[in-house]
Amino acid sequence: MPFLSATLTRVKPSPTIAVTTKAAELKAAGRDVIGLGAGEPDFDTPANIAAAGKAAIDAGKTRYTPPDGIAELKQAICDKFQRDNGLSYTPAQVSVGTGGKQILYNALMATLNPGDEVIIPAPYWVSYPDMVLLAGGEPVVVEAGLDTGFKMTPDQLEAAITPKTKWLIFNSPSNPTGAGYSWGELKGLTDVLLRHPHVWVMTDDMYEHLVFGDFKFCTPAEVEPQLYDRTLTCNGVSKAHAMTGWRIGYAAGPVELIAAMRKIQSQSTSNPCTISQWAAIEALNGDQSYIATNNAIFQRRRDLVVDMLNTAPGITCPTPDGAFYVYPFIEGCIGKTSKGGTPITDDEAFATALLEETGVAVVFGAAFGLSPAFRVSYATSDEALKEACTRIIGFCEDLT
Repeated sequence: MPFLSATLTRVKPSPTIAVTTKAAELKAAGRDVIGLGAGEPDFDTPANIAAAGKAAIDAGKTRYTPPDGIAELKQAICDKFQRDNGLSYTPAQVSVGTGGKQILYNALMATLNPGDEVIIPAPYWVSYPDMVLLAGGEPVVVEAGLDTGFKMTPDQLEAAITPKTKWLIFNSPSNPTGAGYSWGELKGLTDVLLRHPHVWVMTDDMYEHLVFGDFKFCTPAEVEPQLYDRTLTCNGVSKAHAMTGWRIGYAAGPVELIAAMRKIQSQSTSNPCTISQWAAIEALNGDQSYIATNNAIFQRRRDLVVDMLNTAPGITCPTPDGAFYVYPFIEGCIGKTSKGGTPITDDEAFATALLEETGVAVVFGAAFGLSPAFRVSYATSDEALKEACTRIIGFCEDLT
């Protein structure tokens, strides 16, 4: 359509949202559908956080705030970074946005010029490349497969850097794989970055507190303090605090970058929801014992899904370190035909046939930049997961 912007032709709609929408449509039509596509906890927002939101309404805290967050929330974020990551920031180095996605988008819009390159390890969260494209940059995708545990190696990073590289987008634990970088693995990457002072780091730490077993979370500026002045450390309250709909993300970084992001936000959405900001203060400062409780449930679900899917013919399902996703590889299913007669030519065909024939909704791996695979979100009940995995196993057993 000539009326629409040419920039829009560079991007595609979010596949994860599309899968969730399709599953909802089928449910509304009476189909028995189990949706494993949504990236959000199935827990209610903790009571102390909800109470803080209600108290803000009752206190009349319902007016505009500064574009990128109230002073009280910025201070709570500074305290969080010091407490959890050993990183010292001032409120002038903090930006609060309407969810983590806006924080990343603002930073890219504020820094990218045509032709600038952004390194993105794959599998990646579906929005990273498209946000880079919208901002006029060029995504440089680095595939990190099963052989490296879905983690980019220092040699791969070194090979991807060019004089045009502006950012590395880094995500650990990862959406979609749940893979997490150890201190040593991350130090290998930061050593490479020290040799290339023109490359900045945008680290997406949204799943910081959703980790299992002996895995210890760490973030780039913590591992290598020399990167502090060219790192934007991004996070939010959506996942660990079960606040996806409250829409609060935040980041800390150099004052000049934060000011540029504030300018973008002041001319787009302006401030995040005032009520959500006050609730986020309680999320960061208040009792957080629910995180350990919820993580124990997530770990149980992870183990259930991994154990079951690894019995399915043609599927290899690694055990993730964190988040609430698994990323099974389905190389053994490609080239076969489903019971309903659909040729399984790629992972999109697999996911489509799985939904149509069994009512299980997953997101195909090509959406995350690495195939053939699919993503399962296990942020749902044990009963639903058992039934979904039973259907997936049956679907694979019927492939011929």
